[in-house]
Amino acid sequence: MLVDSHAHLQWESLDRDREAVIKRAIKAGVEKIVTIGFDLPGSRKGVRLARKYHNVYATVGIHPHKASQVNDDVLNKLKRMAERPKVVAIGEIGLDYYRHLSSKQAQQRAFRAQLLLAEELQLPVVIHDREAHVDILRILSRFTSRLKGVLHCFSGSPDMAVQCTDSGFYVSFAGTVTFPNARKLHETAASVSLDKILVETDCPWLAPQDVRGKRNEPAFLKHTVEKIAHLQETSFETVAMKTTKNAHEVFALL
Repeated sequence: MLVDSHAHLQWESLDRDREAVIKRAIKAGVEKIVTIGFDLPGSRKGVRLARKYHNVYATVGIHPHKASQVNDDVLNKLKRMAERPKVVAIGEIGLDYYRHLSSKQAQQRAFRAQLLLAEELQLPVVIHDREAHVDILRILSRFTSRLKGVLHCFSGSPDMAVQCTDSGFYVSFAGTVTFPNARKLHETAASVSLDKILVETDCPWLAPQDVRGKRNEPAFLKHTVEKIAHLQETSFETVAMKTTKNAHEVFALL
């Protein structure tokens, strides 16, 4: 059995067939799905989906693209949502220096504020990091031993992965690890201890190589697990067992 540790089941493109998507996931061996918040409406919808489906869990948070929206009122609303059943983390939060949809200063303020909220609520965090490795590590260093969580869709080097895992964080690999030209990512996925790896789809984006061009969904998670098993020179079953155990530990899944 597998856990999709990062999906966006609340995304509009899944509105027409969400029930079928969840059923296909179960049929493909994905026993649980964590649907990730990215703004207030998306977080609310994720919480509703977690209430509706027994195998779905939710996180709540503000994505760095929308960091300029974060203020005390937004943080209070996130706090109230985070206290609801089956909300298992604060996220996705972090920094994105690729698209610059919010200023670096606003992103860093929002990131710190949500890390403090997670610390207050004793919840793990789901971290978005795109071309912001140095600042992510710098900010997280102030929370070492005070927070746990996962860097989703990990894109850093093997050395960065070691820094993250030594600080108590997990790293999660998405369909990008299956891309033939992702050589640095292959090296990283091969080097990280299986005790610190999660797997995800980030659906509806980042479909694995074998289904590239299609809308991604949790049923496709097996392709990522197969690739990691190949890179680690172990079995699919071993990767499935380890990553499922890790997801249960970091998110305290029931």
